[in-house]
Amino acid sequence: MASSTLTSTLKDRIPDRSIRICADRGGTFCDVHASYPDPDNINGERKELVVKLLSQDPANYADAPTEGIRRVLEIVTGESIPRGKVLDTSKIDYIRLSTTIATNALLERKGHKHALLITKGFKDLLLIGNQSRPRIFDLNIKRPGVLYSNSYWQVLEIDERVTLVGYTSDPKAEEHQVQFDDDGDVGRGYRGKGWDGVNVGEGPGKVVRGISGEAVRILKEPGAPPVLPSLPSSLFNRKWIADTRQVEEQLKTLYDEGFRSLAIVFVHSYTYPQHEEIVGNLARKIGFEHVSESSKLVPMIKMVLRGVSSTADAYLTPILRQYLDGFFSGFDKSLKEGTFHADELAHEGKRGARVEFMASDGGLVDLNNFSGLKSILSGPAGGVVGYALTSWDGRPGKKVPVIGLDVGGTSTDVSRFDGRYEVVYETTTAGVTVQSPQLDINTVAAGGGSCLTFRNGLFLAGPESAGANPGPACYRKGGPLAVTDANLLLGRLIPDFFPKIFGKSEKEPLDSEAARTAFEKVVKEVNENMHGELSLDEVVYGFIKVANETMCRPIRALTEARGYATGKHVLASFGGAGGQHACEIAKLLGIKTIVIHRYSSILSAYGLALADRAHELQEPSATFYTPQNIPSLIARLDKLTEQVKQELDQQGFKGSRVKVERMLNMRFEGTDTSLMVLPQVKRTHSGGEEPEDYLEAFKRVYKTEFGFVLEGKPVIVDDIKVRGIGKTFDDLGASIYEEVEELHAKGGAVNVLSHERGASGSKAEPNRYSVYFSPPTGRVDDTPVYLLGKLAVGDLVEGPAMVIDETQTIVIIPGAKALVTSRGLYIKVDE
Repeated sequence: MASSTLTSTLKDRIPDRSIRICADRGGTFCDVHASYPDPDNINGERKELVVKLLSQDPANYADAPTEGIRRVLEIVTGESIPRGKVLDTSKIDYIRLSTTIATNALLERKGHKHALLITKGFKDLLLIGNQSRPRIFDLNIKRPGVLYSNSYWQVLEIDERVTLVGYTSDPKAEEHQVQFDDDGDVGRGYRGKGWDGVNVGEGPGKVVRGISGEAVRILKEPGAPPVLPSLPSSLFNRKWIADTRQVEEQLKTLYDEGFRSLAIVFVHSYTYPQHEEIVGNLARKIGFEHVSESSKLVPMIKMVLRGVSSTADAYLTPILRQYLDGFFSGFDKSLKEGTFHADELAHEGKRGARVEFMASDGGLVDLNNFSGLKSILSGPAGGVVGYALTSWDGRPGKKVPVIGLDVGGTSTDVSRFDGRYEVVYETTTAGVTVQSPQLDINTVAAGGGSCLTFRNGLFLAGPESAGANPGPACYRKGGPLAVTDANLLLGRLIPDFFPKIFGKSEKEPLDSEAARTAFEKVVKEVNENMHGELSLDEVVYGFIKVANETMCRPIRALTEARGYATGKHVLASFGGAGGQHACEIAKLLGIKTIVIHRYSSILSAYGLALADRAHELQEPSATFYTPQNIPSLIARLDKLTEQVKQELDQQGFKGSRVKVERMLNMRFEGTDTSLMVLPQVKRTHSGGEEPEDYLEAFKRVYKTEFGFVLEGKPVIVDDIKVRGIGKTFDDLGASIYEEVEELHAKGGAVNVLSHERGASGSKAEPNRYSVYFSPPTGRVDDTPVYLLGKLAVGDLVEGPAMVIDETQTIVIIPGAKALVTSRGLYIKVDE
């Protein structure tokens, strides 16, 4: 009875809407970070909690994030909650999710059945693609397939057509173009080449001003007869759709065929979206559950990319929604109401539990702004935000770019941070090139779960992965050999300190014998093939070396390939397997400093807790960047800025908590490569500071990207964009670099823990284990292994050694020194 009273009292002492939960569902593990008020000191510092579980374990739970949240609620409230019970969200403030659902659906081609609606005459446009040939010397070329099946009923041609007045390479385009008044009415018609001398444009048809400012001539509206010049009818012997009833009939046929998701892509819809809106509204009226209009998703020029992006969204969003429906079903109704009706509740002065999502560009968005297209890099984005906010030294004169190394169970994600997130607008994932803002993350198929094989005389690590189910051989599910097995046999993973979450009971440790038995077969095969006598350690470490080199490849692509010296970076290592490889990778790349945050093994989840809310608006422009046009461009930026600020204001972000970035997407005339430009602050001759002009910024970025500038070429602005950021935290406190400087400045603050001296003068007494390091050191039988929780701030661990906490193992190689700070480990690697 007393125990029951104590439990209920603990739950009652946790205020409503006070638990903040962030869950990152990766390919192998699901990481959950939670913070909540201390029941004994509600107004004091919040307590933090970490839960790590397998992403897939169908024998024990259906959904990993839901199971992780259930465990958090059990621990915080002290209340036993059986699996399968609908979870009470009264104590939850928010749940933030990053998910790989869409990414996996794209990789495995398990998206939703959908149809493509495209302008008549362009049926095969996406199949033809952009004619790129990335593997031009392959003898057997396999063209990437489209996401929709190329059957008759899955591509519907809509008889509509608009065209732009004028032509691209007109040297006097601004002089000849249609002129509009302030109300958007035609003031003077087109006067360039092709003008028929009668009409406003080159021929008959209504001319309107598009969003980009370009003159658009409407040749055929859905639901109206075509506008044809007075030419022989034999030239126009095609059958035209007379009205929307025929479009409606075609859509109903698609609906009857079982389609519930559509992608709509019309010519020039980036500047004239009305036709897509007409057909989209008609489809929703019929009952289609999801309609992806390219003009709303990607209001940018380039129809192929717009089209592929729209089909990707129609392919992925329904899968994402199905998952979220299942996720919400595990909680009481208030979570879904708080998520879908957050604005209405805020206006009423109420606040419900809500779910927020990490988008591919590193910003948090609500459910209404989250889609399959925006979620492709949702998982890795949380980690980028995490290391950027915890590993960057923003002090003047101290700024050193940071490389993020996220070694997970299935892959390694690499990115770079130099004061702002590096965003790309055209990316290829699983053979699908989409146009959508995403963090610039390079991924390679080498992680803890990457399969190890010896084939044709080569040691191979990946690209196949053991995943979470069955997982590596040591996971007790009969899986293949993987990088995790190699680290286990080398002593870099110690079963005594590794989470005991394996086997049918979910309570068994890693199985070293299973890994050893499998590797002994490989050693025998290697020695027979190479006619040598390599030991087990040498063969196993050979696979680790191959994995390390594979992980270095994307780092070099982000640095050396772009003109940056790799060695002049800080390496921020995170992910469950990051600490096992960080020191050796840094040494291979010539990097001298490594930062490993105390939550590095779950940094993608922790990054969600630190992430900012984001809202952005973008419009096409098609304007020359000239002194005459700058005022109109600034006016359009001002208008978008006001709209962005209003949206963030409704979400509760005001004043200094709102940061606005105003960008122009610019290119040289005659080129097709545009760059999104954000001016920086520059030093003046007098020593002061002033913002760059957009043209200066564009030339600086262009020179960095391509090594030259096309001087004298006119510059075109393709798009204008405003991104608003609502800051979650005003200040994250002193950086790890400031703390390191303070420790070294204080005499006697640093306590050296060498291999020989062990923990002399420290509260941490190391355990001793046999660990294999790179030759010539080899196996060290009495390697000191420290528990991070027992190390004090100021302890300096000299390699060879290892540092372990509840969720990760950090290998300190010979010659490296790891300084313990309140934020994590600061490691210096020798020459």
